[in-house]
Amino acid sequence: MRLQGRESVRTDTTTTGLAKVLVPETAERPGEPLELQIKTAEPTQDVPPRRTLRSSPRPQRVRKAAKALPRYDYEHYSRLAGPLTQPSTDRPYRVRYRSLLAMEPHRIRVALLLVAAPLLGFTVLAWLLQPEHWWPALQDEASRPLRITMIVAIGLIEFIRLVPLCAGSLSALVARDPVPVVPESGTTVAFLTTFVPGKEPLDMLSATLEAAVRLRHRGVLHIWLLDEGDDPEAQLICQRLGVHHFSRKGVAKWNVTKGTHRAKTKHGNYNAWLDAHGDDYDFVASVDTDHIPLPNFLERMLGYFRDPDVAFVVSPQVYGNDDSAVARAAESQQFLFHALTQRAGNWFGAPMLVGTNNAFRVSTLRTIGGLRDSITEDLATGLDIHRTRNPATGRRWRSVYTPDILAVGEGPSNWTDYITQQLRWSRGTYETIFKQMPRALFSLSPGRLLHYTLTVSYYPLTAMNWVLGALSCSIFVLLGTGSVGIDTSVWLTLYGNAFALQCGFYIWNRRHNVSPHEPEGSSGLSGMLMSALAAPVYVRGLLDAVLRRHSKFVVTPKGDASSPDRLWTFSLHLPWTLLYLVLVVYAFFPGRINPVGAFWSGIGLVLSAMPVVWWLAERRRRTVVRRASGHGSRTSPDDPKDGPVIPEQPSPVPMEDAQSVPPTQHGRSKDPFDS
Repeated sequence: MRLQGRESVRTDTTTTGLAKVLVPETAERPGEPLELQIKTAEPTQDVPPRRTLRSSPRPQRVRKAAKALPRYDYEHYSRLAGPLTQPSTDRPYRVRYRSLLAMEPHRIRVALLLVAAPLLGFTVLAWLLQPEHWWPALQDEASRPLRITMIVAIGLIEFIRLVPLCAGSLSALVARDPVPVVPESGTTVAFLTTFVPGKEPLDMLSATLEAAVRLRHRGVLHIWLLDEGDDPEAQLICQRLGVHHFSRKGVAKWNVTKGTHRAKTKHGNYNAWLDAHGDDYDFVASVDTDHIPLPNFLERMLGYFRDPDVAFVVSPQVYGNDDSAVARAAESQQFLFHALTQRAGNWFGAPMLVGTNNAFRVSTLRTIGGLRDSITEDLATGLDIHRTRNPATGRRWRSVYTPDILAVGEGPSNWTDYITQQLRWSRGTYETIFKQMPRALFSLSPGRLLHYTLTVSYYPLTAMNWVLGALSCSIFVLLGTGSVGIDTSVWLTLYGNAFALQCGFYIWNRRHNVSPHEPEGSSGLSGMLMSALAAPVYVRGLLDAVLRRHSKFVVTPKGDASSPDRLWTFSLHLPWTLLYLVLVVYAFFPGRINPVGAFWSGIGLVLSAMPVVWWLAERRRRTVVRRASGHGSRTSPDDPKDGPVIPEQPSPVPMEDAQSVPPTQHGRSKDPFDS
């Protein structure tokens, strides 16, 4: 069955709780920016309203006025790469790029900073490990094994600290944005999203599909729902909106225990649809169920496919449920990846595949046999594509990353969902390192191999740094003295200068932040803190991968189906909290007082215990707010907020016209089974 038109029947569909509106209140006028709003939707009578500060009041209850929600100019952020341009007709089209560094007015100074920061860091490491600093401590035979262990741990910690600094410097030097071009007219496109009944709310699904039917495309466009459970209510939503419905439920060949059509997996769902309908389309675009696509999603992505070697196009992942502190910090944690790492991938022609919002050339997926069987199918699939050549041209497949914000999703709104997400992402990355990277050594170009190696090293290096820090801290407290003797004044001078350069490096890179939810000039400290707090999760993922424990797909519940936090949520943090608590107490034993050891142990204690303290403080805050607002509900204060929805759009939005003017500056120079 094919769609006969782009008109859809609108009904009064609303959802509970916070409603993120990603459509304009008025029609766009040429030359006038389109402000996209965030509003609060009224709950229906069929679904009980969530008891939150921003929920609509129940009858006969007196509530305080809800605080006005922030307004985000998503339309502006959907054009960060610049206006659409017409490709040249005098030669075959190839994707063109603009260097971020070249647009910097003080680029020579910035380039020197980017080179000096890692060089000074390695200088400090070399000075720290000079033999005269640690050799005297090894004269005591009884403590020699422990001291050697501590010296090695300190050296590795400092080296690990420099790896992301070097990766960031390299990324900043080569980062570039693609020049957007108008897509070819007349192409056949399928826009897909998946649905897992019981894990993702129907109102969230309805909101995503309502946004999808507003997408603009000069050609054939069909919207598809890939329903894992063949849900009758989901079918009714599709019927109401004119959306195609597909389900592999009950088809044996599409529900196997492993491989391309593995049951109860995202990649299995997509591959089943590709098997059934993929040959009908030139391109496939998709978002996760909890992501709302903007109307210009296809306009801003499909033009790059004029280059025959472009296999897929990706855009940043941002979270619209910014009423959740966890979601805000989780988005900030991804700053460097979306602002620098992916842009550097454009230099190598190999930005990583992000499963939350992307567009594919169908022939590419056919070439490699579909999405890969992995709990992080996007990373695994993208890596295999970058190892493969385009049979039509003989050149390697390329990918494109655009900084345009083209979909706004729902991030993990509590610690349960966040830990589940990070554990799956880290475990999938470890599996890619162990299974695919050895083969990639001989099939990736040197540049792409370097880019992938630096990118996937984040999780294992963070995990190793955490373990080595705990090990060296334990030995330091046990021995009562350090194993490296250095001149404190010299160390402070060298380390202080290195730290200052790193701060300058980070502050300059914050200019390239693509998030519309972080204020301009914000520090991003919450994201850095979140990376430290997630370290115990990455340790667990690494341990599971090394021990080859069975990994299974865990569908992260969304909206009302999301699980509230409990003390057991932090089971990966509590053992480390206990360890550091013992070290702090031991450091103050009579006759063994060790203030320096207590200080470092205290830092470890704060980091390992902070998620629990954060949860308890937020729980207490919500309880106070409920009581102050006269809300006597016993609903758990950890219940998450609902995700984005789309209300009525009063008038259609015209297609974006191609322009030939330079791009404007923007103020700052994985999947229903995740997020």
